[in-house]
Amino acid sequence: MSDGLFRTSLYSAHVKAGARMVPFAGWEMPVQYASVIAEAKAVREGVGMFDVSHMGRLIIKGPDALEFLERVTSNDVAKLGDNVGQYSLLPNPEGGCVDDIIVYHLEGDEFRMVVNASNHDKDVSWLKGHLPIGLEIVDRTPETAMIAVQGPTATETLATISNEAKALRDAPAFGIVHTKIAGIDCFAARSGYTGEDGYELVCSAADSESLWDALVEAGVTPCGLASRDTLRVEAGLPLYGHELNDTLSPIAVGLGWVVSKTKSFIGSDIINAARTNGTPMKIQGVRLSVKRLIPVGAKVCVDGNEVGEITSGVVSPLLDAAIGFALLNADVKIETPCTVDLRGKPEAGVVVSKRFYKRK
Repeated sequence: MSDGLFRTSLYSAHVKAGARMVPFAGWEMPVQYASVIAEAKAVREGVGMFDVSHMGRLIIKGPDALEFLERVTSNDVAKLGDNVGQYSLLPNPEGGCVDDIIVYHLEGDEFRMVVNASNHDKDVSWLKGHLPIGLEIVDRTPETAMIAVQGPTATETLATISNEAKALRDAPAFGIVHTKIAGIDCFAARSGYTGEDGYELVCSAADSESLWDALVEAGVTPCGLASRDTLRVEAGLPLYGHELNDTLSPIAVGLGWVVSKTKSFIGSDIINAARTNGTPMKIQGVRLSVKRLIPVGAKVCVDGNEVGEITSGVVSPLLDAAIGFALLNADVKIETPCTVDLRGKPEAGVVVSKRFYKRK
């Protein structure tokens, strides 16, 4: 830890590579190496990687682990076979979200959960507050590292330096492969946060720099938080604290697909009522005519009337345009012309699908 900020086990590798380090969610993290545009294009056109070791990695195990997770998460954990995962939410009793998460079923009564860095302590406290006797939560974050390898050539690149090449190529989305990458033991999950194919690799913290160096040697481009944010907005992926929070319904964010329609869980009555009745506001996409960064909180107007505000904004290298998400009145339709107040100047735009990019 330095100046009150945690450092991942890859900190030295980032500094050595010339990364610009910034505070993020209590950690000192690389925001970029050379060029945000080059890093974003590397992921869209080839393969890039991100140090995501700041995210929380929890093991939940015990005879009632499945029943516990069914109650505290929104998705259908019971549908998971061995060595597969799912995107999900930790809902609260008011119908909002404690966090968005990934749950992996390892084998038997053992599960892995990945949580956001900014919510790590909050999530652990929440889970322990609902934990039945006999269940155990083990925080593996300090002793492990996680590297997200993303892009159209990510899987093939990993396959060339793995002892489980076929398994990596054949795994489904959110599938798990236990493999050696460049001789290093890895938990490899086919998931990510960019809209591209790829794997999130978990290894021991002690081996992380060797793994990082091997990936660089294999042609993987190191990428920072700035390009990661651009990529996730292009792909229509929400970020907790921007599009998701403790009070906004996941239905308003378009996440009804990760909310079970059949099971009872914390907050399920309120969330299902929002699904049935609709929500007064919802997250939409906005695209501007000018190529200027859209600040969070910028007001969105239709016909001169304020209808909402920006929750995330980036300049997209892929689209060569300013794009973002906005929480808007639910009656605002796609293709509606709008203006966004960019520091006192209204700029013309249009309301669009929040899925700006979808890989072929």
